[in-house]
Amino acid sequence: MEAVNGVEVLPDRTVSTTKPATESAESVAARPPSILTGRQEHYLKRELVHQQVHHEIQELSSPTALQRFGAPFRSEYGEVAPVDSDLPILRYIFVHHVRHFPFLDKAREKEFWQDKLQVFLESFAKKHISSSEDRLEETKRRKLATKCEKVVELMMVSGIPTASGYEERIRFSEMEVVERGANEQGLLVNAPDGHEINGWDVNVAGVRTTSVKRTVRYHSHAEFILRVKPKGKDAFFIGRRYGDFSRLLKSLPTELPGKVLAPLPRKIKTSTTSNFLSVGGGDDDDSSVSSVSTHDTAAEDGRSLRSYMGGGQRRSASANPSSRGSSETRREPAVLYRAEQRVSLRAFLRTLLQNPQVARTKSIRDFLTGNPVQLNEEELADIERRKEMDQRRIEEQEKFYEIARQRAKELDVYMERFRRDIIESNGLTKLFREIREKETLEDLSVQYKKFAEWLRIEVAATVYHLFLAEDNSPELFAQAKRIHSLIPYTLIKNVIRIANPAMVVTGVIDLFMAQPFGSRSLMQRIFSMTLNDGIRSFQKSIDSLVVKINDPVLCSKLKHFTDADETTKNELREEAAQESTDLIVVILRSDLFKPELTPSQIERVFNAYVAWNNAVENVDAEMKAGAQLFAYLKQLLKLYTRQRDKAMMLSMVEEPVTLQLFKDLFLIFYEPLIRVYKSANVYNSVTDYAVFMDDMIQVVERAQRQDASADPNQTVQAFIDLCQRHEHNFYKFVHEVHIHDNGLFEQLMGWLEDILHFLRNGPKGGKLDMNLLFQGAVESKEIDREKATAEINSLIKWHEARKQWHQDKTRQKMAAEGTGTAEKSSGMMNMNMNSFRSSDFGLNESDIQDMNMDEEDDEESEAEAEVQDELDPIAAERRRRAKKRDLLRRSAGEPIKPEVEEVLKLRGGFLMMLRNVLAD
Repeated sequence: MEAVNGVEVLPDRTVSTTKPATESAESVAARPPSILTGRQEHYLKRELVHQQVHHEIQELSSPTALQRFGAPFRSEYGEVAPVDSDLPILRYIFVHHVRHFPFLDKAREKEFWQDKLQVFLESFAKKHISSSEDRLEETKRRKLATKCEKVVELMMVSGIPTASGYEERIRFSEMEVVERGANEQGLLVNAPDGHEINGWDVNVAGVRTTSVKRTVRYHSHAEFILRVKPKGKDAFFIGRRYGDFSRLLKSLPTELPGKVLAPLPRKIKTSTTSNFLSVGGGDDDDSSVSSVSTHDTAAEDGRSLRSYMGGGQRRSASANPSSRGSSETRREPAVLYRAEQRVSLRAFLRTLLQNPQVARTKSIRDFLTGNPVQLNEEELADIERRKEMDQRRIEEQEKFYEIARQRAKELDVYMERFRRDIIESNGLTKLFREIREKETLEDLSVQYKKFAEWLRIEVAATVYHLFLAEDNSPELFAQAKRIHSLIPYTLIKNVIRIANPAMVVTGVIDLFMAQPFGSRSLMQRIFSMTLNDGIRSFQKSIDSLVVKINDPVLCSKLKHFTDADETTKNELREEAAQESTDLIVVILRSDLFKPELTPSQIERVFNAYVAWNNAVENVDAEMKAGAQLFAYLKQLLKLYTRQRDKAMMLSMVEEPVTLQLFKDLFLIFYEPLIRVYKSANVYNSVTDYAVFMDDMIQVVERAQRQDASADPNQTVQAFIDLCQRHEHNFYKFVHEVHIHDNGLFEQLMGWLEDILHFLRNGPKGGKLDMNLLFQGAVESKEIDREKATAEINSLIKWHEARKQWHQDKTRQKMAAEGTGTAEKSSGMMNMNMNSFRSSDFGLNESDIQDMNMDEEDDEESEAEAEVQDELDPIAAERRRRAKKRDLLRRSAGEPIKPEVEEVLKLRGGFLMMLRNVLAD
């Protein structure tokens, strides 16, 4: 192991173990000067794989891509051999992992792959549906292509080893600790204070009663006391009623139209009592009005610490006669007014503040800073009692998780044996074969029974976390109870038992896809109607903009560009990119679309473009008015593009192959599942699920009624017993499905193990000899050895610097959020599944970290993209530029990838080598 600047150079653990994992200094020195080191091998392979994957993903948009793919797709030049495929990586994945998928393996080569799927995909590629550059936004297709590219690159880099066996990766030894620490915030999100979210530290600290005079008399209302501490300022208190929270939620959409916001918790008027927060009788002033108010509540409700977080089952408080001594010694339970409502509103506020955009709105600022209040001693005492309640609840949850961890830890030995069974050859197949052969859990092998015990503890902890541990647990539990009470389980069971879903669905499919006398089917008519409505809607907006622009020549040029061929569009896009000019300007000045603009029109467009840039960068009413023309032109181009997309999709729906492909895909995937469903008597599991829900609700409610003095061991055991009572029903369901699956599950496990075998051992065609590739290129003088070596070393340094930058950025983020690597973990259990490592499945952890770094930047959500459509064009452009500046700010200091030229000259030889390796 070599250390460079605090960086560990770790050997690749996935390569063959017949050779040493690292090279000695003597072996490195003895090598010829053209032979690569282990690090150079890996990062050269990685760069060439990256270039090849990017090329192949881009080529998929070509209408001729599948013809160059190889079998099972046809080509006008005859069948393409694997060693001649232009897309060897995608061909290998398709042949080994897509075509042999358990459902698709029955599809016929000519009837399905060639005559339907290939025809459909080639037709789609010829339609040239618009890209993100046309819409000034990232389309779903572009996002999907980017993710696919990264996954395929990870699979190839981790799966295909180098021939030398000396492949090495750079990894920070502290990276794992940093990443672990990021998840160790645990229960801090429920802490009363010290949890800053996007500049706000907010806690709904207490509740008091206020009187408001209406017509004749005064009405009492609950007012929630919020402790607010803006970043860098002192804390203060404000008072807000439930209606103020409701008005806040209604005002936010005016500032953030289309933004998906957390729902407001329902109004809960019950109070909570606590025995350990007891107050003295007689002259004890701690029993303040704010804490023992009985408006709309019952003080004798007898509810406890867990009830403070729970859904509120009333329990009669039995009076103990022996406790009725002198008033000086009697202790009464403390009553916390509207306690459940308080924590649910705290969860609501903190959920809103999680979004940086919401946290910066004027509505939030006004809500959290307006009308500060001064509290009296009684209200401060009430806040202290509630704070102590919060701390007790967190301590109780920590005890629960700690006890659950200890019980899971007892299974470590068995879990390690289970892990080895799974990761060995055919491990998944053996597991499901065991489930198929053994009728009950008790009949399973020891390691599988111990895994079931571990799973029991994990599910118990999850149920506890969802319905008891969180601030929003009361709301979630109440929703689960309501939904459960509304589902007609008996009716569903009988319908499933009597009906024949295969015949019903087949009849519905025939109804929707029938084409009487060659006319359009019902499904085609439905899709056509929907798309035509969209086209007409766009046309109305287009007509309105054409009137506002009041220049038919400008509008016609944009229309001609939208309808032009892709070659012409790409030429104009490249011209706009080279000159750093807006695409609108390039389109309007181009002589490719007639007629040419007159001098007065050119001057008008130029002035509008200048005014547009000034209006975007400087909020000025006069400039904004002058920029309206350019804003209308940009909006018109977007509408023309989307209208064309709709028209192209409509033509796709009208094609007969689309309907046939949809029907075939549905039958391929649906029919095997229906056979399993019918023969396995799935309807019995409906009753089992209903019984489990009834039992779970009772267990949660009993836990809610327990006080803080209850033994956490009993609480843990109650939830584990809940899972144990019903695990046999779940196993019976899995067993019944498995024995009636006609081998479907075994095929599925075999398919997964084929992927794992590739990741662990590489392809059967051999390994990539990067030394031979490099040495051959040097000897044939295709590359300059010194330049190529310098470029490879610069790539290694870039990866190293990028990891360092990412680590520093992660530490800064954690410091800003008030967390750290040394923090005590108090969150959900990280139990024995940590015994599984990415290397068990053939994926190198360093490669996964690199992929995660690429995907870490926040992407614009679909909701925000829809918001931009509704905004004024200038406001939308201003937001887009602000987002770009924010991205640049977040990536400030990120090392820039060096340009390489000599390395790219190796792509031809690398492609030939890759074809041979992946030709099996």
